[in-house]
Amino acid sequence: MSLAFFDIDTQIDFLFPAGALYVPGAERLIPALRRLNQYAAAHGIPLVSSTDSHAEDDPEFRDWPPHCVAGTVGQLKPAETLLERRATIGVAPGDYSFEGAQQILFEKNKLDITSSPNFQPLVARLGVEGYVVYGVVTEYCVRFAAMALLASGKPVSLVTDAIQALSPAASENTIREFTARGGRLTTVASLCNT
Repeated sequence: MSLAFFDIDTQIDFLFPAGALYVPGAERLIPALRRLNQYAAAHGIPLVSSTDSHAEDDPEFRDWPPHCVAGTVGQLKPAETLLERRATIGVAPGDYSFEGAQQILFEKNKLDITSSPNFQPLVARLGVEGYVVYGVVTEYCVRFAAMALLASGKPVSLVTDAIQALSPAASENTIREFTARGGRLTTVASLCNT
């Protein structure tokens, strides 16, 4: 089955204690993220890495502390999670080329990845038979991506040891909702040892 991996919001501001919107414990995910992304590259699996990209006065900052401001260090992905050949799909609507890219950096400026006008066209262009989702934060951006991909009617797997939540209870609810809608749970080892 052809797959695409969705690496959700694994950025410095979320993953590291010095980050503007640190998710406690998220730095422990970096080896798993690296392994998954490298596995995708080695097996020709398209990798979509969503990244928050906010303006300094972004409306989202009424609800959340400022984070992932475009052009700042915190907006970047850790070097360990980057693949060699990358293409960027920006926040603005457009027909972006990602031919030959191993990793598509998909910029967004809202929690919900589907709020980007470039999301549905990207999914259509990928033309795969299933999806694998991981990243941060489980009950927010990961949830939005996983549920949107499930709505496509194609199989979606959530990598349980490559996600991190702010609230364990909210994470459990998200996972329960995801599996109730037909989502599957997997692990890094299960995916990368096949």
